Amino acid sequence: MSPAPRWAYVLLDRPAALSGPAHRFWTAVTGTTLSELRGERGEFTTLLAGSGDASVKAQGVLSGPGGAHLDLCVTDVGGFARDAVRLGAEVVLDAGSLVVLRSPGGQPWCAVQWNGEAVRAPVVHGTRLDQICLDVPPSRFDAEVAFWSALLPDWESRAGSRPEFRVLAPPPGFPVRVLLQRLDDDGPGGAHPDLACADVDATRAAHERLGARVVARHPHWTVMRDPAAGTYCLTGRDPETGGLPAAR
Repeated sequence: MSPAPRWAYVLLDRPAALSGPAHRFWTAVTGTTLSELRGERGEFTTLLAGSGDASVKAQGVLSGPGGAHLDLCVTDVGGFARDAVRLGAEVVLDAGSLVVLRSPGGQPWCAVQWNGEAVRAPVVHGTRLDQICLDVPPSRFDAEVAFWSALLPDWESRAGSRPEFRVLAPPPGFPVRVLLQRLDDDGPGGAHPDLACADVDATRAAHERLGARVVARHPHWTVMRDPAAGTYCLTGRDPETGGLPAAR
């Protein structure tokens, strides 16, 4: 196997026509500023933290409602992509320093060049965007868990807080973890970001003031929709460790 990922980014994929509202909302809730726009259409930007290294980017997409995907930063992009293919992934685009792939369960993700990122950004407003949730149809769930567990052997693969969850927890200091969620039916699947929140209700109220709205409430998490129609979750987890409170 190639060397393990050294860093990761959550990519917020939002309709290009709504990039402005998306950028304003997500920089506000994460306490970040935007980098210069990149790409042929200015579709890419990084959310820059005041201290520490960034771990969130945004992409304006031309079709679909948008969602999220994972970028894994590695020292050997080609080798890591080949490892992924051997484990069941499919290459969608090979651009050398960036390879777009699709997991066995149909999740798009990217292998990208590591650029020295090493220090997590601090918790902001009692929250941290630290997780990408892969929403997986039940017929593909076991294969998806097996793929990610094999691709990331240094990460702890463990049962989540509910039977339909599987957590892939990275080594300490890594900015993003992966939650695999088994859906109730064999729909298309997708992915969304999750924020660890010290106080879910207070964070929900703050996000509503910035234009988000509640989609559904559950005992330990709240499903939200941002001003660019993107779904995300506020979860009752420790923003520093990513874990559930000890009392649970």
